[in-house]
Amino acid sequence: MTEAVERLTKKSEDSSKWYLQLVRMAKLADYGPVRGTFAIRPYGFAIWERIQQDLDARFKATGHQNAYFPLLIPESLLMKEAEHVEGFAPECAWVTMGGDDELEERLAIRPTSESIICDFYRKWIHSYRDLPVLINQWCNVLRWEMVTRPFLRTAEFLWQEGHTVHATAGEAREEALRMLNVYRDCFYEVLAIPVLTGMKSPSERFAGAVETFTCEGLMGDGRALQAATSHDLGQNFARAFDITFLDENQERVHPYQTSWGLSTRTIGALILVHGDDRGLRLPPKLAPTQAVVVPIWRGKNKGEVRREAEALHRELAEAGLRVEADLDEEHSPGWKFNEHELRGVPVRVELGPKDIEKGQAVLVRRDTGEKEFVERRAAARRLVELMDEIQKNMLRQAEAFRDENTRRAETYEEFKEIIEEKRGFVVAPWDGTEETEQRIKEDTKATIRLVPFEREEGKDLISGRPGKTAIFARAY
Repeated sequence: MTEAVERLTKKSEDSSKWYLQLVRMAKLADYGPVRGTFAIRPYGFAIWERIQQDLDARFKATGHQNAYFPLLIPESLLMKEAEHVEGFAPECAWVTMGGDDELEERLAIRPTSESIICDFYRKWIHSYRDLPVLINQWCNVLRWEMVTRPFLRTAEFLWQEGHTVHATAGEAREEALRMLNVYRDCFYEVLAIPVLTGMKSPSERFAGAVETFTCEGLMGDGRALQAATSHDLGQNFARAFDITFLDENQERVHPYQTSWGLSTRTIGALILVHGDDRGLRLPPKLAPTQAVVVPIWRGKNKGEVRREAEALHRELAEAGLRVEADLDEEHSPGWKFNEHELRGVPVRVELGPKDIEKGQAVLVRRDTGEKEFVERRAAARRLVELMDEIQKNMLRQAEAFRDENTRRAETYEEFKEIIEEKRGFVVAPWDGTEETEQRIKEDTKATIRLVPFEREEGKDLISGRPGKTAIFARAY
């Protein structure tokens, strides 16, 4: 019997190759026949489902309802909001034929849904009594990306997009910030990713937004990833699409809107933040399988060990754990250990003849590699405790990495050196002009990832003009 296992490139040696190998070897996704498309395999989709379930519960707890809107958007609708069109036109995929007939008007496959949803809101909203409208949509979108990478940047991807309508500017801003905090809490509590939150610079704002708020994560290779965004749209889309309502004074006015979204890109973030040279490391709250029972048998004791492994599997499942029993007889225990480490299963439960004799089980943590011997009757209780410990430890590890790789630059030369040699987040004063922002981008390939809510004053490293701190990094 051959037990050759494809060697996973070390993350420290070539993070790009490591990432692409891991997506395939862990059976998260596979490439589609059209460039930039891919199939999310059951293991990858199970991770997305758990993210989706957590966020959906948070959305509903804050008063939002789910709905669904059309995939195809008439070009005339898309053209109504000039900034929006300018921002998305290069990425649009167009339908020009219906069967054998050429369409009178091109139809865009949604790159995002502001335009089509605004057309419905124009028909649905008449009075202040109709507000607020708090709607979320789970769907797919298509953007004709030139350079793609599974999960991180793809032509087609899954996401949610919230679209809300409010009577006042204050209510819309409050909503945009509330949803930013919902995302932040999900990243910290479920994905164990310590994102930074703040505002985008004007040049990085969503097309048509008054303000864009962002969650930015630091990946294991020192590059940043925009993980979620929340936009205050002001009245821009309401004016463009003629959405009006009668207010309490019986005056016809335009409402204020927000939109906010998070996509399957978060799975890419999970891989890059938590993965190591042995493969995935999944936070227990997201792991499709939280623990796997691996029986270790030889010859005549196989029957007994198998029975005990099956019994232990039932006990752990009854305790509410998502658990597997690996009863495959073709592969050795060592092969199985490597396979489950690659998949990122938080805890491996080993059970052999000596363990049965001693009334114990062996728990091996994926996050630290630590091995723990527990009484068999206490295994379920200890595993439940261990899930919480691992979840918190993975967040601590990610926070430590982020903090160790967040540096302040006092001069432009130091700034360039950090970006080139160390990467990570760089904190530096910015004078607020697009001129210096572009100069930095051209010189270093770094962009302003966010403008913090609380900023310190200083002098811009290029212009010398008064400025306030911004956070820079090279990004995906």
